Amino acid sequence: MSQLELATSAGVSVRHVSFVETGRSQPSRALLLKLGEHLDIPLRERNSLLLAGGFAPVFHESELPVSVISDAIRKILDAQLPYPAIVVDRHWNMVDANAAVAAFTVGCAGFLLEPPVNVLRLSLHPEGFAPRIANLGQWRAHVLERLARQVAASGDAELAALETELSEYPGSSDEVPDTNPLVVPLVLKDGASFFTTTTVFGTPLDITLAELAIESFFPADEETAARYR
Repeated sequence: MSQLELATSAGVSVRHVSFVETGRSQPSRALLLKLGEHLDIPLRERNSLLLAGGFAPVFHESELPVSVISDAIRKILDAQLPYPAIVVDRHWNMVDANAAVAAFTVGCAGFLLEPPVNVLRLSLHPEGFAPRIANLGQWRAHVLERLARQVAASGDAELAALETELSEYPGSSDEVPDTNPLVVPLVLKDGASFFTTTTVFGTPLDITLAELAIESFFPADEETAARYR
């Protein structure tokens, strides 16, 4: 976004935005909030921005989503059955899951299933789900690329450490042809094939809620759909 676009969106002059960027002008609390919103900065980082500007943070971080949100999440998870769906936090730790996810954890080492279960570690660890993935090299590259984008955008040290750890896991040169050129599939050695979608909450004002994501697995072919039904 250019300075002109940002200034127009925030309702201030380009000169003022330029002065704020160079430190020649002290931004107001309202301006920092506007800039954070129009730049789509995560709520956690907007609090950091406010603190850097000398203002108190305005976005709270709850221990757990309120009951009405929990009910909505549960409805989404249950509606995904008989296919798997999981809820993860910003570090990819599992917060909740539907019953179908149990099929993905069978045979995984016990230490990988001890809370908090990190779903990326579980999926790529050689004692986790990785031995069951037919296109492990392709899936591993997809996971690491996605994680790298998150690290670059957030600067989160825990995510960076996770990226380093996962990149050291053994991969696979065996590739399964991509039967759906629109998405990277998760192809299992038993013949099942899935693609995933990510659901987040719109207009969240709570940090915990803003950082939750629901990963849903959908059958990539009719054979997989029939098997899980």
